[in-house]
Amino acid sequence: MKILVELPTWLGDTVMATPALENLYAAFPDAEITLVGSYVSTEALKAHPRASRVVVDKTKAKGWRPLNVYRLAKTLGPHDLAISFRSHFYSRLLLKLTGTKKTYLYNKKTIHYPLPATHSVRSAVHQVEKYAAFINTVTGRNDTPGPLRLDWPKKTFPRPTLGINPGATYGSAKRWYPEKFAEVAAAMAGHFDIVIFGGPAERDIASDIERMVRERGVENVENLAGKTSIPELCSLIGGLDLFITGDSGPMHIAAAYQIPTVAIFGPTKHKETSQWMNPKSIIVRHELECAPCMKRTCPIKTHECMKGISAEEVIEAANRLIQNETI
Repeated sequence: MKILVELPTWLGDTVMATPALENLYAAFPDAEITLVGSYVSTEALKAHPRASRVVVDKTKAKGWRPLNVYRLAKTLGPHDLAISFRSHFYSRLLLKLTGTKKTYLYNKKTIHYPLPATHSVRSAVHQVEKYAAFINTVTGRNDTPGPLRLDWPKKTFPRPTLGINPGATYGSAKRWYPEKFAEVAAAMAGHFDIVIFGGPAERDIASDIERMVRERGVENVENLAGKTSIPELCSLIGGLDLFITGDSGPMHIAAAYQIPTVAIFGPTKHKETSQWMNPKSIIVRHELECAPCMKRTCPIKTHECMKGISAEEVIEAANRLIQNETI
């Protein structure tokens, strides 16, 4: 049996889809799996032993996208089953053009989410649970989602190491402030080496943090923003002793490796996208009438949901994790 799986576009969503994928693999233990998706999503999951074939979707690049989708579909070919974790028109087109007769597309509006007895009717459903419920519609089973999974080996650091991740691909509203990250890093530098993470778009903010940390007399800081591949990012985060981050893809990578994490939330729904099944996680957020607004930029121009969070709050949360972990 051959199964085609189109992964979510974003890194964090892809990692949150891994429990659903594990349920899919368990339901079809002998199936040959082809993964297709964005560069970041396929890079994150290509090390999985069940991934027989991994294809990067480049249809957004040059040329007419419908024609690019057609060409990608013909490259992929027909499968016995095709599944997409996306609901976009081009995902539907891609699956249809492969010639696969049995196709499923994720649609959060039509999926039934069975809630545990501990949930109220109005409780938020975590994105991991949504993806798992979607796969249950494919398999006909009632599997619950397990932990997140990534298969890149953990790096071994010579000393206790704290990771700082100031970026958030979704938009500026999710980003805490560089001077506050620097204050936290400087306060923790006596106990940890400091590593700053970020993608190419976060090079400037990461450089600002590094500069401000060094101005406080801290030398044991390394800036890796824009310098790591996705597999390297996973391995590095997997080897950390402590991670401080906003709501982001790297936050979910840390959850997959069960890294003690302080997660700073502002405009996004922490009950739906917080770290999944990581008991070593503390969320720092403020309850405001305007949050969560789910906007890329602050619609009322105050950014109070993030501006109001102090470095002291984050340091206190980090110290609680340190005490619990005896790092």
